[in-house]
This record gives sequence, structure tokens and C-alpha cells, in this order.
Amino acid sequence: MLKTASTFLTFLIIFSLSSCSTSNKIAALKPEPDDASPLLYDNVASFINLPISVKIKDIENQTNTLLNGLIYEDNTIEDDDIEMKVWKLAPISISNENGKLKTVLPLKALVKYRIGTKTMGVNMYNVKEFNLNGVVTLLSDVGLTNWKLHSKTELKSLDWNESPTMTVFGKNAPVTYLINPAVKLFRSKIETKIDAAIEKSMDFKPNVLAALEKICTPFQMSEAYQSWLQVVPIEVYSTDAKLKNDTFLMDMGMKCTMETLIGQKPESKFNASKIILKPITKIPNKISATIAAVSTYAEATKIMTKNFAGQVFGSGSKKVTVQKVDIWHKNDKMVIALDLLGSVNGTIYLTGFPQYNEQTKEIYFDKLDYALDTKNKLMRTANWLAQGLILRKIQQTCRYSIVPNLEEGKKSMAAYLKNYSPMPGVFVNGKMEDIQFNSIQLTNKAIIAFIKINGVVNVSVDGFK
Repeated sequence: MLKTASTFLTFLIIFSLSSCSTSNKIAALKPEPDDASPLLYDNVASFINLPISVKIKDIENQTNTLLNGLIYEDNTIEDDDIEMKVWKLAPISISNENGKLKTVLPLKALVKYRIGTKTMGVNMYNVKEFNLNGVVTLLSDVGLTNWKLHSKTELKSLDWNESPTMTVFGKNAPVTYLINPAVKLFRSKIETKIDAAIEKSMDFKPNVLAALEKICTPFQMSEAYQSWLQVVPIEVYSTDAKLKNDTFLMDMGMKCTMETLIGQKPESKFNASKIILKPITKIPNKISATIAAVSTYAEATKIMTKNFAGQVFGSGSKKVTVQKVDIWHKNDKMVIALDLLGSVNGTIYLTGFPQYNEQTKEIYFDKLDYALDTKNKLMRTANWLAQGLILRKIQQTCRYSIVPNLEEGKKSMAAYLKNYSPMPGVFVNGKMEDIQFNSIQLTNKAIIAFIKINGVVNVSVDGFK
């Protein structure tokens, strides 16, 4: 009787243990990742067109602001018998005349003219004073040098509203012949002041660099994917400035790299001190942008884990769920580690080559298969899991969407390129065309998808503030 009870107890223990051991444990060897190294990849340069337009009215406004009040003064009469002060009498007007800037300057002048001689140490001088007003007309050739609109101005005419006269022997005698020589003394001063005012008022550098800094500030394209577009300028080009109707036109272009980063907002790489303006003859009017969509394995792991959430692989009593996903690079392949829970517990490892599906706009893993040691372990402990049907289902979930966030980013960029004003007087407009896939490059830390985008960007300057 005692022996029978002992046998029954042993049977219960064995049954209980077998009932509690329905899950197989797998401990496959982990394919170790390649040595981590800095994230380096080949990023193709892009060219962005930045045409600048400036109204002549803006030049006029700035010139009037900078050139005001007393514009010429000569207080020494001993050297040439003339003493003169010249004031701007009314606002300066600037217009386009046959491709040149025509400047009309109303002025008033106080002229003192000394008549007489010095005889035997005695001054025999008579000083006459004239109050005059008139209009000076100047023409300027314009060009662009070192970010500034420069001009070469020449005084074309000086028209007095009234002919200056003085009383000689009881009669009013015209003395224009005395005054006009004095004009030669201050004409170069006026020309120089006009040139200096135009150059100072039309310094493009602060405005352009401020606009470029905004363009190069990383901005979020997709909140869901935490994707950021970053533009890094290399060089800036410019053609000669040209006058057309009431506007100055200047084609500018920027050679840059463009990349899309996944994760936290990256720091801007814009450095104004390194931007150099290079003169060229012609700039294309379209963007040709090759964007590097950088997805770190850490960020890809998070999204891949979400893909597996709630999914069950298998059927009947043989089922597993994926609790966590890890991916890394090894020997030009991607390693995908799946932490399983269910009929099989443990971590299995798959390997494959990342590819791009242009129809679904996803990166997937071609020729996905179990790592050799994982396959051997599964064949011995869970052959059903090693079968191709379950592997294909797992492969369908092993997808990482990088480019859809660029599509969403196009919408964000559309708003950015619709009369966006990074600073007063500067407006950004443009449009993006279709995205075209180029290639994929693997690094030790990330998957790099190179995307080509065509489009147009215009930066207009509508009044300097």
C-alpha cells in the first residue's frame, strides 16, 4: 500500500512538471555587432536657388534715411575765395533710367564768394553771400561686390531754380559763372556720398545670412516619426545684380547638404562666419536636393518594437509574441533580434539586407532568414517556428517606414515655403516636387536612405528693416 502511494505521488510530480514545461527555452548565440564608430557617410551636395529681388523704392528709402541734413560743408574761403554749405532740401528720388540708377537730389546752398585783392598787406576784399536752391541729377552704374550693392555715380546736371545774381554798379548781374565753378569743388563729394549711402543701405549680408540661418535651422517634418530636416550650407553663389523696371534682381544659390535625422532635434550646423559669397555667371532655377534620411538603429528599434505590438505568430497551442526588437549592423547585413514569449521563450536572431519599396515607401529586409545558430536551435526545439510560413509573417512586420515621414514633411515644408518670413522684409516661397529614391547605405550606427527631391525656392527681399 505504501509503495502504491509512493508511485502515485511520483506520477503526480512528473505530470505537474510536464504540464508546467509546455514552453521551450532557446538560447541562440548572439551575432555581435560591428565595432561602434562615428556615424560617417557620403552625403551628396545639393544646390538651392535663392533669387533676391529688391525694390528701387527700398534703396530710395534707405538712402533718404542715411543721407540727410547737411551733406557738404566748406568753411575755408582763403584757398579759393569760396565758402559753401549744401543741405538736402527735400527727399531724394531714385528711379531706373536705361539700366542705371537716376538720383534726383533737391538741395539748397549757402555760398559766400570773396571779391577783391590784398595790396601792400591790406585786405581789399568784399564778401558776397548767396542763398540758392536747385536740383542735382546723378546717374549710377551698379554692381555687387562682397555682399554689397555698390555704385559708381556721376553728377550729370545741376539746375538752379533761380539764377544767382549780385548787385554790380547798382544793377543785378547774373553770377552763375561764379557759382558753377564752385559746383566742381563739391560734385565729387556728392557723388561719393551717394555711393556710400547706396552701399551702406544695400548691404545684403545681414538680411541674406539671417534668412539662410532660418532655412538652415532644423525643423520638424513629422512629429510621429520625430524626423527633422537639416540643411548645412557649404558655399553661396551670386550673379551680378541687374536693374529691371523698378526692381533689382540678383540670382543667388547655395551649395549645401540636406539630411533627415530621426530622434531628438539636432543642433544647427549653420556658421555665418564660414559663408563666402562667390561670383558666378548663371545659377539654375531649380532645387536638386539629395537628402540623406538618417535613421539610427536605436530609433529604428523603437519603431520596429511598436510594429510587433499585439501580434501573435503561430497557431493552436504553438504561439509566440514579440516583446522587444533590437537591430544592428554586421558584415553588411542587418541583424534583427526578437525577444519571444509563449511556446518559445528567449531571443532569436534574423539577418537580411535592407531594401526600399517605392510603392509602399518603406524600408524592408530582403532575404530575411534565421541566423545559423538560431536556425539550428529552432530545428531541434521548435521546428514549427523555423518554418517558412511564420518567417514570412515575421518578415512582413520587419519593416521600417522612413520615407512616409518625408511625404508628411513635404506638407510641413509647403507651409514653410508659403510666404514664410524669417525676418521683416524677407519672404521665403517655393514648392517641392515628387520624392525619388536613390540608394541605401549602411553604417555602424544607422541606416542612410538617400532621397532626391526637385523643386523651387525663392527668397525675396521686400524692404529693408
